[in-house]
Parts: sequence; C-alpha cells; structure tokens
Amino acid sequence: MLKRRLFARTAAMAALGMFAGISIPSAPAYAETPIKFTLDWKFEGPSAGFLLALDKGYFKAEGLDVTIDSGNGSVEAIPRVATGAYQMGFGDINSVMKFLDEDPTQKVKAVYMVYERPTFAVVGRKSLGVTGDPKSLEGKKLGAPPPDGAFAQWKAFKQVAKIDDSKIDIQSIGFPVREPMLAKGDVDAVFGFAFSVILNLKAQGIADDDISTILMAEHGLNLYGNSVLVNTDFAEKNPQAVKGFLKALAKGFADSVKNPEEGVAAVLKRNETLNTDIELQRLNMANAMNIKTPYVIENGMGGVDPARLAASIETLKVSVGLKGNVKAEQVFDASYLPPKTERMLP
Repeated sequence: MLKRRLFARTAAMAALGMFAGISIPSAPAYAETPIKFTLDWKFEGPSAGFLLALDKGYFKAEGLDVTIDSGNGSVEAIPRVATGAYQMGFGDINSVMKFLDEDPTQKVKAVYMVYERPTFAVVGRKSLGVTGDPKSLEGKKLGAPPPDGAFAQWKAFKQVAKIDDSKIDIQSIGFPVREPMLAKGDVDAVFGFAFSVILNLKAQGIADDDISTILMAEHGLNLYGNSVLVNTDFAEKNPQAVKGFLKALAKGFADSVKNPEEGVAAVLKRNETLNTDIELQRLNMANAMNIKTPYVIENGMGGVDPARLAASIETLKVSVGLKGNVKAEQVFDASYLPPKTERMLP
C-alpha cells in the first residue's frame, strides 16, 4: 500500500509539473566532448574561420566544447598536439612530415588542409635592393626566425629558384623583431608568411611600393601549407568528435570567405589592439593566396591531391633532409573530412 501511495504521489507531482509548465528532465544531458585547439600564431585575420566556428556555435552544435589558444609558430604547434597537451591544432604539414620522419611513432597527423598553397615567402624592400626576383637575394642579409616554416624550406627553395647563397648572410632573429629590423634596414629581407610580414611592415610605416614579396610557391616550390592537426590517440577514441570539428570548421571558413568583415570582428574580440583595416587586408590576402585557390574552388576545401603530397616528400628530402621514413598516408588522413558538398567555398 505504501508503494502504491508513493507512486501515486510521484505521478501527481509529475502531472502538476506539466500543468505548471515545469520542465522535468527525463534523462541527464550528455556532456560535450572537450577539445583544446592551438593556433599557429597570434589572433590575426587568417584565424577568422576558426573563431567564427566557435562564436557562431558550430562546434557546440556538433557536441563539442572547444577552446582556442594562440600559438608561437607553425612548427611549435606540432609537439603541442603530438604530446596530447592539445587534442587538435593548426600547423605546417611539411614540418609534420619532418617530425614523423624523425620518429614515426609520434601521435600526430593532418586531417584538413587550410593553406592549399603555402604562405612561405621572403619579403624584402626594394630600396635595399630586393625585388620580386629570387636572385636579387644574392649578396644580401636575410633575417630568419629559427621556428619559421618559410625558413625551413630555404634549402629546397634556393635549389629550385637557382639562388647562389655563397654570399648570403642569414641572421637568426626572433619573431617580435623581424619586421622592425627590416623596417630599420638592419636586414634586407626576412623569411615568413607573406600576409603577416607585408602587413606588419606597413604597420611599421613602410610604403607599399617599397615592399617586395617573393612567394616560394610561385618560384618552383610546390608544397602544401598549414593544416588542421589531430592527436591520433584522441582521434581513434573520438572519431565522431574529429568529424564534427571539421564539419563545423568548414562552415566557419565559408563564413570568413563570404563575410570577411564578420571574421575580422571575431578576431578583434580577442585582440583589441589590432587595426581593423590591416586585419581585413590580411584575411583577404590569405583567402586569395592560400585558402580559396583554383584547386579549392574546384575540389572543395580541406582535401589534398595524394600524388602531390607524395611528391612534396621528395622535395622535403632536399629542404629539411627527410630520411624517407614517412609516407603520404602517414601524414594526412582524409577519412574525417565532411562530404565535398559541405566543403565548397562561396
């Protein structure tokens, strides 16, 4: 009898709750999968696609609790992901190849190509004798941050561009002083990502017509650039989370291409010291040069040409001394990609 009375009382309370408009959860909500994501660099225009996916709830809609941190270079993002300190990140795929070539047991792999053409460049000043011709670097003083992805390709680039480096003086410099040193004339040119160096130089007061840009991709270096990386242990245990992340990211990048002003607004929320006009230029440059390329327009964003990726390994044997311990399928895993129709850019 007691059990019956308790049951009746419980049923009555539930009914009362419905009539009163009180929501009584029938089951506990599922926890969102946490993902810590590291960028390659500071919050700047080109990071808009990642930030829009976060701010517009695309990650959350896939059941993910994503946090995005700034980085210290496209090379340093790799060990962050490989060690599991971050589940996912954004880094240079060529440096991933070297990382895995040195130790194939490392827990990192690329899963989504963002910079279909790498941003690797040598940027100089015409007033210091550097033009758009790679051979104009001969006899010059170049500044190179050691962790920089562009500098990592110097050996291969000077070979394909037929540069005589016997009289080139390369100085090791830090990222914070790279553009100031070039602006002062302490070096004649610097290695870096084109959109970052060019606009940072302009912020230093250097006029457009004094800036010369040598894009490595336009002078024989047929490599890929930065991609989304994943810790392979995390991916094996959470394949749907990785797929959901990339599905959300595709929407974020589509938005940043369609409405770059919205993307820059998301960036400035994280770094109010930035200049809106400069970051809009930086994002538009990245979209045009590296993200919305002819290949991506035809094939969608995120994927790679396996033959081209395999050929890049041969190039890297020259530039960074790969020993041949890594194959293309060990570097890039396309199985997490959304369908092509979801990866087309506007």
